Parts: sequence; structure tokens; C-alpha cells
Amino acid sequence: MERNESLLIVASYFWSDTLNAFVFGHGPASPTLADVLMLIGLDISSADNSHLFDTKPSSKVETRAIGGWYGYIQKYRKIGSIGEREQEIFLNMWLDKFVFCGRSAGPTSVYLSAAERLANGGRFPLGRYSLGSVYHLLHQVAKKLLLGQPINNLGGPWWFINM
Repeated sequence: MERNESLLIVASYFWSDTLNAFVFGHGPASPTLADVLMLIGLDISSADNSHLFDTKPSSKVETRAIGGWYGYIQKYRKIGSIGEREQEIFLNMWLDKFVFCGRSAGPTSVYLSAAERLANGGRFPLGRYSLGSVYHLLHQVAKKLLLGQPINNLGGPWWFINM
């Protein structure tokens, strides 16, 4: 999905940090967990494991000086059967680049603990974390607009707001 930046900035003008909602003439409207479930199908009902992102991953992933996402893929790609490690590497990329849309132009290991848990068949409410990331992004944009600052690459799931 192509990012329609002008539409997103206009929509952000209607965002209220106080209400955590878009305030329109007919009343407030806000993205909800039901929207997350219907639009992208991420889990919203599993037990919350808030400690998940605070734990250290059991393995390391090289993310610096490897040439961005292309270098990451080249370094960790594997031909043949896919094991748990390759699945963790892929899920780390998927979470960082496509779900939470990190603000760096290359890979990080921020979501490696969550990727390990998912690769091991663990469940957690990824949809709740995703929605929280949307609210955080809207807060950052509203703050910048209020201060008259340019909206640079904040990172975050612009794609969800675009939907």
C-alpha cells in the first residue's frame, strides 16, 4: 500500500491526544481492537505478556554495518529447509519493517524476543501492541503539528492509518 502522506497529515490534524480519537463534526472516532482484528487479523485476545519486549533474546542478530535490509536478508537467508532460527530472523524483520515500522532505515533487534516467542509457537496479543503503536504514532504527529515542527520519519504503522 502506497503511503499517502498528505492524507495522513490532514487526518492527524483531527487527532485529539486528550480523547485518543479523531474528532469530526459528527463526533469522535477511534481505531479499536475490533478494527485490528477485522483489518489485519492479528491476535487481540491472548494473555498479555508485557514483559515480552523487556526480556533479552536468547540469540544475537547482527544489524549494524551489514548494508541495511538488503544486507540483512543476504546474511541470514538460507537455501533448503527452514529451521526455527530462520523463522526468528524472518519474524524479526517482519515485525520491525512491516508491522511496527521502525524509524531506522535498516534492521534492529528490538523485536527479536517477540520473534523468538512467535517462532516457538507462543501466543501474545500482537494486535494490542500494534494498536498501541498506532496511538503512539498519532500522539507523536499531533505533538509535532502543535509545535509547528515538520513531520519527519517518525516510524510507526502509517499503513494502519492509511487503511
